[in-house]
This record gives sequence, C-alpha cells and structure tokens, in this order.
Amino acid sequence: MISRLTLFLSMTVATTGFPAASLALDFPSNATQVAEEKTPFGSTQIPTDAFKDAEVPSLAVEGAIRREAWHVAAPGLTTLQLLAPLRAQLEARGFEVLFECEARQCGGFDFRFGTEVMTEPKMHVDLGDYRFLSARKGAGDAAEYVSLMVSRTAQRGFVQMTQVAPELAETELVVASTKSPDFLEAEPLSSVSRSETLPKAEGPLVDTLEQAGRAVLDDLTFQTGSADLGEGAFDSLSTLAQYLIDNPKRQIVLVGHTDAEGSLAGNIALSKKRARSVSDRLTKALGVPTGQVDAEGVGYLAPLASNLTENGRTLNRRVEVILSSTD
Repeated sequence: MISRLTLFLSMTVATTGFPAASLALDFPSNATQVAEEKTPFGSTQIPTDAFKDAEVPSLAVEGAIRREAWHVAAPGLTTLQLLAPLRAQLEARGFEVLFECEARQCGGFDFRFGTEVMTEPKMHVDLGDYRFLSARKGAGDAAEYVSLMVSRTAQRGFVQMTQVAPELAETELVVASTKSPDFLEAEPLSSVSRSETLPKAEGPLVDTLEQAGRAVLDDLTFQTGSADLGEGAFDSLSTLAQYLIDNPKRQIVLVGHTDAEGSLAGNIALSKKRARSVSDRLTKALGVPTGQVDAEGVGYLAPLASNLTENGRTLNRRVEVILSSTD
C-alpha cells in the first residue's frame, strides 16, 4: 500500500550562477495532486500581511512559477493539522516564514478573494475555515518563495502550493513505502456528496454554526429570477435572529452563492443582492442589530457540487452564514 507521496521541486543551476536547491514536502498516501500550472517566467504576488486598507499587502516577485493543488481525504482533520507538517518541512529546508494566518486573522472574505487561488474544483477555500502561509529562502535575485493555502470540507483537505524561484526543474514524484495510519485513502472528487461538503447536520443551526463556523440556510427561497427573499416564515432565520439577539457580541457574514449559468460578474452581483435580502429580513423584520450582520456574494466561485447537473446547480444556489466573531 502506498503510504505517502514525496514531492521534490528541484531547482536547477541557473545560468546566472544561482546555487541548486531542492524542496521536499511529504504528503500522505491519501493525497492526490489534482492540478498543476507552470509559467517559465512571470510575476505574482506573495501576501505578507492580513487584508487592510482595501488590499492584501504583498511582495511582487518574478521568476519561474509553479502552482499545484492537492486533495487529501482527511475526515475530521483541522486546517492546522494539515498545515503544520508542511510548515515544519519548509523550515527544515531553510525557509523563513514571512506571514501566517487563519481565516478571521487573514481578513476572511477579503483576503481569500484578494489572493491568487485556483478555481473550483481544483481548489476549495471555505471562507470561515482556511489557513495561509508564505515563506522565503535566500535574498535578492536568488530568493525562492513558497505560499500555502489550506482549507477543508467535512471529508477532504485542500492544499494549494505556489513556488516562485529563479528557475524550476521538472517535478519528480518519489513513492515511499511505509503506511501512515493517520489518514484514509483518497476518493475521487466526483464522489464527494453534499453531506460530505456541508457542515454536519447534527444538532440545531446554532450548534452547527458554533462548531463548524458556518452553516447553509437551506430552507430559504427566492422569487424566480429575483434577488428578493420569499415571504415565507423561515425557521433558519428565526433561529439565527434569536441567537444574535441573545448574543450581542456575535457577528456573522451572510454569503450568497449561485450556479454557473451566466457571467461571473452578473452572478456575483446577484449572490450579493440575495445575501443582502436575507440581511434585511434579519435586521428590519426580526430585530437583529445591523452591526451584527454583513452580506457578501461570491457568485459561482465556491460550489458544493458539479454545475454539470441540475441537482448540482440547485445545491449551489444558496446562502450561507459565516460566524465572523473571534471571541
């Protein structure tokens, strides 16, 4: 049984005399590389701080760029458990951590969408449950940079690794031989069901929100082709409103999602309008203070299921609530 994959990103000696180096990161046997993008020479931004002043502070770096996405079948594993072994390996290889954060510290929605991330389904980022790290080795023109974006669903971990260096050799995969007991075997992405990607439905909405950091408001309905919330009495909103009123220090972000029909810009606008419609119901009709509720929209950038089927598109049309409080 294959136990882990050791990814060697080998640096060749550049004509300018840069020394050869290698970066070896170990992944378990249930890790599957699902995407790779390579640019022989280009530029990219390496985040160095949390979102502030309407932007993500970053270093503009140039060189050969390799961006990879990995899926790990890891039920119950936290983003810190996914990131920590990779961080340790980077430090062992001489990299210095420039910046590290978790979702709320990073800036949540704004950091995620101010950072270069592969599109779904290659890379999935839960707005309330992700971690980011950037690191550097060397200085000047010979410096190498690595960034890691790590997130998860209930059953799967997601890792995006970006490397920028003077020159990158071809990737070489080396298979090791001892089985790691810490992970389950990987499953194809297409086998992930809605129950695997949504927070566990055990307990009421409030329990799910506090334990998982997010929940889908799955009883909402909207007028056909409209951003207006239906007139029904929605149990999820009544429960959420009472929770916020009882806990005035709690804050949430309502995030609208759409299927992939239509343009991205149009879907982002529609999803944000629907989130605002839900926000208005909470604040104007159910008495929640406006300072506790924010609304955003991401269009079709974070699907729960494939947009190739009607059922998948139905699942993707939703509004989620993200708990943004840190205490």
